[in-house]
Amino acid sequence: MKGGAGGDKVHRAPELVEFYQSLMKRESKKETSALITATSNTSDARSNMIGEIENRSTFLLAVKADVESQGEFVESLATEVRAASFTNIEDLVAFVNWLDEELSFLVDERAVLKHFDWPEGKADALREAAFEYQDLMKLEKQVTTFVDDPNLQCDAALKKMYRLLEKVEQSVYALLRTRDMAASRYREFGIPTDWLQDSGVVGKIKLSSVQLARKYMKRVASELDAMDGPEKEPNREFLILQGVRFAFRVHQFAGGFDAESMKAFEELRSRVRSQTGEENTQEP
Repeated sequence: MKGGAGGDKVHRAPELVEFYQSLMKRESKKETSALITATSNTSDARSNMIGEIENRSTFLLAVKADVESQGEFVESLATEVRAASFTNIEDLVAFVNWLDEELSFLVDERAVLKHFDWPEGKADALREAAFEYQDLMKLEKQVTTFVDDPNLQCDAALKKMYRLLEKVEQSVYALLRTRDMAASRYREFGIPTDWLQDSGVVGKIKLSSVQLARKYMKRVASELDAMDGPEKEPNREFLILQGVRFAFRVHQFAGGFDAESMKAFEELRSRVRSQTGEENTQEP
């Protein structure tokens, strides 16, 4: 092929051809690899689906086997549940623990029991009462056994007690909101309700919160004793305010203080009066 006036010619560039071909081979390998991966993923998905179907079938067969072989066992438990009646909540808790242990022998409780005349409403109410009572007792124990760690900084210690009080309040107020309805339902199924009253576990929790207030005020007093110098005065005022607010909040929640907590409060109040008196004597 002839060029223009200069007689230039175009030449083939074998290195360009080789580079292009190498790129095409690389892309071809990528496409093949992607196709293999896609095929493999499809195959895996199909295998997983088949596995799930097989597992489901195995589960259904196990449920069917329980329905066919455990009928007498389930009916005996149903009879126990229908006849159950308690005057002591601790006896109810023991019964629910026993019932749950017996039902654990079934491959799937709900799946098996729906094939029988199971007293579901009463069984659920028994469990609900048992679990709620145990949760409240655990909370009461957590507050009663709370120990203020002297190695914690004051701010961290006070926050820890504040969070615990919030937890107590939320649990008790949630119970009080539904107490009347729950008590009515429980009585229908022969479930004791005295533990729901203020004289029961609720009263114990309120009393334990009073102990928490005493520990809070003692920590505040201890921190106040460690503060020296006029530059600490804003911190003292804030700390006193924290102590008084916490004490008042617990007092309103519990409906009062016991003798020890009242003594701790009087000591805190005397510090406020002492501080106020000092300030007044410093005025011109």
